Amino acid sequence: MGARELGLPQWVPAAAGLPERVTIWEVGPRDGLQNEKTVVPVEVKLEFLDRLADAGLRTLEATSFVHPKWVPQLADAEKLLAALDRRDGVRYPVLVPNERGLDRALDAGVADIAIFASATETFASKNLNSTLETQFEMFEPVVSRATAEGLDVRGYLSMCFGDPWEGAVPAEQVVRAGRRLLDLGCSQLSLGDTIGVATAGQVEAVVGGFVSAGVDVGKLAVHFHDTYGQALANTLTALRCGVSTVDSSAGGLGGCPYAESATGNLATEDLVWMLDGLGVAHGADLDKLVATSAWMAGQLGRPSASRVVNALAG
Repeated sequence: MGARELGLPQWVPAAAGLPERVTIWEVGPRDGLQNEKTVVPVEVKLEFLDRLADAGLRTLEATSFVHPKWVPQLADAEKLLAALDRRDGVRYPVLVPNERGLDRALDAGVADIAIFASATETFASKNLNSTLETQFEMFEPVVSRATAEGLDVRGYLSMCFGDPWEGAVPAEQVVRAGRRLLDLGCSQLSLGDTIGVATAGQVEAVVGGFVSAGVDVGKLAVHFHDTYGQALANTLTALRCGVSTVDSSAGGLGGCPYAESATGNLATEDLVWMLDGLGVAHGADLDKLVATSAWMAGQLGRPSASRVVNALAG
């Protein structure tokens, strides 16, 4: 049974204090699949991207140019991009870790890239083999070269709310690191709840900290994991603070190797269901998204993590 048959309104007046429209930054093909232990065939990835575009999503994070040794699942990045049927009006950003990754991205003809930094010292050391300070020295030539080539650069900031080694992360520490990425030339900053521990109060504090520091809230995005079931509540809080770009993953694909029982990213379908009920525009077709995630669950051989997918496709 689809959303219409259940009587979900196709349009309702927008709730007060919320953006009129939200941009969904779909990360399922990259962040959602990167931790899969069994390699997903490139043909399946291409169909996944095509189905997501057909469902109305206009930003699809396609893959990553991280070294294949570290992310074997995405070792087919060049092959995927060479075969990708890029649709007009759809962006296909890719993740790059360094200048070598940028070289590969430029050779593949991409127009949008993303870099990923850490808000904490320990995660910078473990994930980037760097320090909280020196990571920016690594990113500076990537951003400057990319922007000179006409590419748009997004910045991801990990561990914005909690770190498994350092505990809760002070909002002012997150703001300092995030502003460094924006000052380098990133057009947008995605605030990552990497281990899924954030609460609504923390979201208010972090987003409010950026606004108090003079950062345009329009430059901020949020990226929540649902480990403790707080992703939707945190997203709604971010929207009430003025954020209008939300990262999500079709079917709730993904996970976090740094937290036991982490259940993955906020599911795109769960996000869309909430936005529909709030009267916030987004451009996605919920029934097509549900069908896509049910199909991908079959490819992976396990049920979808999305409550909405299970409710509508079950």
